[in-house]
Order: sequence, then structure tokens, then C-alpha cells
Amino acid sequence: MRLEDLNALDPDSAVRELLQCCGSSRWARQMAAARPFASAGELMASADRYSGSLDRADWLEAFAAHPKIGAGGGDGARDWSAQEQAGVAGAASATLRRFDNLNRDYEARFGYIFIVCATGKSAAEMLDLLEGRIGNDPEVEIRIAADEQRKITRLRLTKLLDGRQE
Repeated sequence: MRLEDLNALDPDSAVRELLQCCGSSRWARQMAAARPFASAGELMASADRYSGSLDRADWLEAFAAHPKIGAGGGDGARDWSAQEQAGVAGAASATLRRFDNLNRDYEARFGYIFIVCATGKSAAEMLDLLEGRIGNDPEVEIRIAADEQRKITRLRLTKLLDGRQE
């Protein structure tokens, strides 16, 4: 999709496309209403601005749109999660079991799944991050998870625009 195509979508279609980048319905509605974007840079600046206005409930909604690390993708036609988590694909079964156990512990502690911008990270790197973050204070951790979600959103917006950076 080109930026012009995103700008030309009806509001409901634009929200559906944007929800693939960030699962917060509030964020997607704000982004759809902010169109038209003059450039990819303006799109990214708006994404950051609206991300900054999200509250805990919005972030939890966004986090819920992700599969757990190591659990595979399944985002429909655009299986971006599987691509992003490619570093886990060849992980040893012991590593995957450790992910599964820590994912459960993390979710029990914080109330949402572990969120990390997985692109370019190996299974060992992501496991180290999970092990390091599980002991965080809940208020610190949600800020870290939200920042990771912002990174994911920016990458997915680039993918939505077929990799174009204007």
C-alpha cells in the first residue's frame, strides 16, 4: 500500500489497516482521523504523538493483539508477528520451554504478555530480556512494554507502506 492509498481509504478501512500496526483501537481511530498524511515522516510523527496519549487500558488492548514470543504468529494475511519473531523459529526445545514458563510467569505478574520488538533479535537475546524484565516494578515495566510497542508500531507502519520511507 502506498501512503496515498492509506490516505484515500474510508475511515473504517483505515482503522482496520492501522490496527494491524498497533492493536489499540483508540490509536487507530486517532490515526485514521489525522489523515491525510503528507509524507511517511508525518505518519510516523503522528504515530508517536498518538502513542504518547495512550493510557494503560489502551496499551493493554495493543498488547493483547500480539501472540506470545515463541507461540507463533497468525495475524491473518500479513503474518508480521511470525516474521518479527523469526529469531525464535530455530530455538532449541529447552529454550522454547523456558520461554513458555517465563511467559506464564510474566503474564501472571503483570497481567499482559511480554512485549518486545523482536525484529533482528535471537531467541537468546529475547530470553535474556524476558529474564531481565520479569523482576521490574509494574509501573516501570508497562512503560518499557509501551516503548517496545511503539517500536513495533513504527516497523509495521513501514511494512504497511510496503517498506517505503519518504
